[in-house]
Amino acid sequence: MLGKHISALVRAMRPRHWLKNGFVLAPAVFAGHALDPAAMLKAVSVAVAFCLVSSAGYLVNDVLDREADRNDPVKRFRPVAGGEMSVAAALSWAAILYVVAVTAAFRSGRSVVLLLVGYVVLTLLYSLFLKAIAVVDAMALATGFLLRLVAGAVAIPVTISPWLIVCGFLLALLLAFGKRLPEAEHTGGRSPMYPQSYLHDVVTMLSGVTLVAYTLYTVAPDTTRKLGGSNALLLTVPLVLFGIMRYLLLLHKEGAQDPTATLFRDRPLLATVALWIAVAGAIVYTTGGVK
Repeated sequence: MLGKHISALVRAMRPRHWLKNGFVLAPAVFAGHALDPAAMLKAVSVAVAFCLVSSAGYLVNDVLDREADRNDPVKRFRPVAGGEMSVAAALSWAAILYVVAVTAAFRSGRSVVLLLVGYVVLTLLYSLFLKAIAVVDAMALATGFLLRLVAGAVAIPVTISPWLIVCGFLLALLLAFGKRLPEAEHTGGRSPMYPQSYLHDVVTMLSGVTLVAYTLYTVAPDTTRKLGGSNALLLTVPLVLFGIMRYLLLLHKEGAQDPTATLFRDRPLLATVALWIAVAGAIVYTTGGVK
């Protein structure tokens, strides 16, 4: 019985989505601190705190969406919707995760705690009513990623590039609207129902804008200055272009509803991400780091 409860809890916490909290580590990596144990320990501890509060947010969201989830062909297997976990248990575990995460974040400073609490408030508002408002729902999700980036920079601390913030926000917005595209084929639930033609237009627009923003980031004077005058980071643009185009292909071909699952399932996309990390890391760490 205990084993089943733990299994249900783990699935409800959605640990595979913890990958999204890698945004917390981005400022440390691009500032050239990936090989600095002290800095990375701080960044990882903040990432863990965000993992805990994001899992707590999933539990709260599943409680609020349990009736709608039962009518969804995929979401009906979630522990709360499927009856494997009671509402009381889900909310109790969510409260525990919130307390543990915020308590742990105090070691990283007041600013990190405020950003973490801000993220908690945002996710709660999203689950309560923001997710039902068209466009606002995607903007709220993207803002959550932005808070992760800023928290990662504050934890070390380093000055984060405005271009990195813009790129992170646009990428998160692209994934948020991309996730809505397959959902447009279904009715019900508390998420807004977008016309497919609108989502196609928005996803196409965001794909281009994200690529342009990343390209400008690689050649921005501040970036090249911190790379010793080199614009070698521009070499990673084709990888980003391929990654975006591959994601769009999967989105239109397979209905890639879960970006995280899509990344792990599609080998070319996963290989592209790994190659981008390797190439960008090599450039950053051979030229002094980008803050």
